[in-house]
Amino acid sequence: MKEINAVCFGEVLFDNFPTHSKIGGAPLNVSLRLKSYGANVSLISSVGNDTNGKKIINFLKRSKIYTNNVSVQEEHQTGCVNVVLNEKGIASYDIAYPVAWDKIVHKKSQEVVVSNSDFFVFGSLVCRDAQSRATLNTLLKLAPYKVFDVNLRTPYYTNELLLNLMLTSDFIKFNDDELFEIALTLGSRFNSLEQTIEFIARKTKTNTICVTKGAYGAVLYISGNFYYNSGYRIKVLDTVGSGDSFLASVLYKLFNNEDPQDAINFGCAVGAMVAKSEGANPIITDLKIKKFMHP
Repeated sequence: MKEINAVCFGEVLFDNFPTHSKIGGAPLNVSLRLKSYGANVSLISSVGNDTNGKKIINFLKRSKIYTNNVSVQEEHQTGCVNVVLNEKGIASYDIAYPVAWDKIVHKKSQEVVVSNSDFFVFGSLVCRDAQSRATLNTLLKLAPYKVFDVNLRTPYYTNELLLNLMLTSDFIKFNDDELFEIALTLGSRFNSLEQTIEFIARKTKTNTICVTKGAYGAVLYISGNFYYNSGYRIKVLDTVGSGDSFLASVLYKLFNNEDPQDAINFGCAVGAMVAKSEGANPIITDLKIKKFMHP
């Protein structure tokens, strides 16, 4: 495997479940999974000067994620999300606002790591505040390869914002509900997944699109070719972070020049293993993945 340099931008926070709290946030989850595969990962975010902020910084350092660009601020507290799980383990979120990661201030040191990265991962949620959105827009101009993780959380997005982010991206990841919702606003009249993906690819001039389908796996589209995985049968404990680990796994395989079919198979396996575990970032070894994929 070659050395990969990745940068993830956006929210770091505490996920507050009914019985416990865990460190999370999509960019942080993606960072941790990439690091578990041996990638060099820098995280750009912000925490408050409070107990939770110190816990996140220490956790990232122990996980060997570069924290030089995780700033500490006095004005706002570290982010938190109240997570509610339904009877099927599907999560819904109550996201506090404004918090520290809404106020990520641009710094020259961010430009260096982004310019030297293999890919730059960002989501739509971090754009809910003008400060972090402005910093993101500056860094997007420098990123060699831009990965947009669509993460629709009402009321924190607009159609104009989503279109602008898609137009600047090289890789877009949706879940199937997000794909159809966004395509409809852009004028799509298609019902099939494949036609809708091709519609988005044309509209946004994006060569690589990935769509997750929950228990039914995922589809990967690259330059007119489709690759499928139908998912793995598991008992879902909670879905928090499963899509983040899926994305990290697919990216890691693709940037190691592995076959796209192998990448989507690997990503679906890891995503399923996270969904059948508690929390967003369970420890998953190569041996466990191989046994899961080939029992």
